[in-house]
Amino acid sequence: MFLSQVPTIKGLEVVAIADLNLGNAHAACARVGWSQERIDAVRFLESGADLCALDDLDVVIEATGHPLAGVEHALKAIEHGKHIIMVNVEADVLCGPALAVRAKQAGTVYSMAYGDQPALASEMVDWARAAGFRVQAAGKGTKYLPAYHDVTPDGVWQHYGLSPEQAASAGMNPQMFNSFLDGTKSAIEMSAIANACDLSVAPGGLAFPPCGVDDLAQTLCPRDEGGVVDGTGRVEVISSLERDGRPVFRDLRWGVYVVIEAPNDYSRDCFFQYGLPTDRSGRYAAMYKPFHLIGMELSISVLSAALRGEPTGSSAAFNADAVAIAKTDLKPGDQLDGEGGYTVWGKCLPAKLSVARQALPIGLAHGIKLLRPVPKGAMITKHDVEQIPDSAALEMRIQTEALM
Repeated sequence: MFLSQVPTIKGLEVVAIADLNLGNAHAACARVGWSQERIDAVRFLESGADLCALDDLDVVIEATGHPLAGVEHALKAIEHGKHIIMVNVEADVLCGPALAVRAKQAGTVYSMAYGDQPALASEMVDWARAAGFRVQAAGKGTKYLPAYHDVTPDGVWQHYGLSPEQAASAGMNPQMFNSFLDGTKSAIEMSAIANACDLSVAPGGLAFPPCGVDDLAQTLCPRDEGGVVDGTGRVEVISSLERDGRPVFRDLRWGVYVVIEAPNDYSRDCFFQYGLPTDRSGRYAAMYKPFHLIGMELSISVLSAALRGEPTGSSAAFNADAVAIAKTDLKPGDQLDGEGGYTVWGKCLPAKLSVARQALPIGLAHGIKLLRPVPKGAMITKHDVEQIPDSAALEMRIQTEALM
């Protein structure tokens, strides 16, 4: 999606692409209509580390989706004085605060990816605070039912209206798509928003209340004022499905929102006079963006970093964490398969709670074996698994926890 927009963006040039499969990289450029001349001008590399070391490069886009590789690439980019756009939210939630500190020390920009929902929600939070409003809640919409937490890659396609054969012919990865369905991606993205915007998540995690755009302010105001939110300044995901499976009226499945509180009676009256959807008291109002264009908007982050020296959202605190929850009864010797897989799903929890309980981050819950049985629905801790192998990601995770 990013590559499709490049030819029409004045001054932006892709000088190199790194991919483990160079054929895939070439095919991606051809698929979006690049001329052969433009393709021939790009250096295609098999190593992300080698790409980060190139001299004629200003900004690195890390889009592997692999948390361990993402951390290594980010560190290498920072080491070589490059700005880093972290499309890899999995890596950002694992140790983004420490990566942001490292980038700041090096004089480079560490940024969320505009077009993804965390950066768009962060932009709305910045807008609200700069205009003098207190943020009551912020987040995104998604398609959610409680039963989705149990879905494995074998059963994912029925929820997308596809057959396994149709998905395979389109080259769609069932585990990746399942991470959006089983709640893991929501946990990761809400953790990213909380950490970038100094917001928090309720102690019990995300509630996924069904909610349409007309009801945002009423549903997401504090519980003691008639809403469903436990506290203030929270991140929350709203569902496009009622709990019985019926579609929500005017849902926000593809968008982001912020719920704000009027600081005084005059502002409250302005909410009404200018037609903002409010709660029953009129004190809480909602703003929302109905869609996100993902990679087609990514150049905004690239240009903001290169031309303005500014991130489009960046981890500033360690407030929330995405931790591994057992999808089924697990036994000693079982190997965890990470985000969107058969064994675990990711849950968003307060970072203080996660660290205190020694929870296993979802970003480290891949390729590691259990030492103890863990029942379905239970949080997996670091004591339940074999020793986590040393890596740059583990080191930066330790630094992130120390920042808290």
